[in-house]
Amino acid sequence: MHNDQSMQRTHPGKLKSDKNNYFEGRDTPTAEENKPQKKGRLDSQAILLLIVHTLFGSANALSGTFVGVYLWKAKNDYALIGWFTLATHLTMAITFWLAGKWVKEHNKMNCLRIGVAVSAVFYMLVLWLGANSFHYFVWLGIVQGISAGLFWVAFNVVYFEVTDPDNRDRFNGSVGLLGACAGIIAPWISGLLIVSLGDVAGYRLIFSISLGIFLLGVIISFFLKKRKVQGSYEWMFPIRSLRQAETPWKRVSLALVFQGVREGVFGFMIALLVYISTSSEASLGNFVLITSAVSLVSFWAAGRFIKPRFRKVSMFIGSTMVVAIILPFFWKMGYSTLLIFGLGSALFFPMYSVPMVSAVFDLIGSTEESAKQREEYIVLRELALNVGRVCGVLLFISVISWSKAPFVINVLLLIIGSSPLFSWYFMKKQLSVIKP
Repeated sequence: MHNDQSMQRTHPGKLKSDKNNYFEGRDTPTAEENKPQKKGRLDSQAILLLIVHTLFGSANALSGTFVGVYLWKAKNDYALIGWFTLATHLTMAITFWLAGKWVKEHNKMNCLRIGVAVSAVFYMLVLWLGANSFHYFVWLGIVQGISAGLFWVAFNVVYFEVTDPDNRDRFNGSVGLLGACAGIIAPWISGLLIVSLGDVAGYRLIFSISLGIFLLGVIISFFLKKRKVQGSYEWMFPIRSLRQAETPWKRVSLALVFQGVREGVFGFMIALLVYISTSSEASLGNFVLITSAVSLVSFWAAGRFIKPRFRKVSMFIGSTMVVAIILPFFWKMGYSTLLIFGLGSALFFPMYSVPMVSAVFDLIGSTEESAKQREEYIVLRELALNVGRVCGVLLFISVISWSKAPFVINVLLLIIGSSPLFSWYFMKKQLSVIKP
């Protein structure tokens, strides 16, 4: 998840050299941008990128939370939703790899805008297909994967360019905080609208509102400055990088794979379980509202207080706790235990995710050579995440096709939900690397 900026950040009263700018991912500043800024602060381009991200997240929070429920109501089939998710992640991975050339050699801001526009197309298709959407779940998954791939590959490159090690944790915390704000309001409103207006009118309205928010996001993105391009895209870079003998990217990539395992399944499964337990979109909206309110505080705290020297301990505590909160499912799978899980995730997940993201992007900017190939490294990062997501979803589909017994589902969730501990294990050496 992340962004780009053309503005140079400097320590008070001191301009950094072009080489140091490059390490941090920043373009060389213009005369107007050559003003000293307080260390760790976010400048105007970073704030604009946060706004675009928040609009994109708000539109998806408004409608995306209920896409799985929408498909479930059309056909009560866990496997179908799993295949839809699998199509999304496979397409996302391919799109990242292909679009890497676009953001490396051409206008990355257009890539970001088209990603937002394709998200709007996805919801237009869902509106058009209506109750027949489940017949086209593979194609819908492909469209969603293209939109996510285009948006996130551009966003992550821009994120790298507009942040540095001094403010990366702050930006990540702000992303989570604003995402939590969107999560507080959007799904709650959606749930109320669906219940009060009925399925057909309610879903049509929330999908239509999402289209408008995506359009606003595209408009605001034009205030982001066009990014400089440099160099040629290396298609086989991920393979070449991982074949190097002493590269830290072997460990980091494994950590990212395990991170993706959890994301691939929990991203849709928890919301679906809440709906199945309550049979009410309003209850799902309330669930997201409550958990997002806690996320708002915890992401703010993570961005504010987790400094690089605390990342290793923070990630260990976070990864341990997000596994522990799955255990109540074995007592009883119901709204109360799902709420315990949701609150625990909201409280502890930022302690895991903020250090993880920041450490990976710090590694990308650790040398001049790696900073020059930031696009390729971001593609490598996303390919590793999507390998994990695909593996997690394939495991989910395999198990759910064999048995839908509650105990089996709980064991599956525990196994998949334990992946953050493996992420921490492979990341712990990198988390100990503190840039002076």
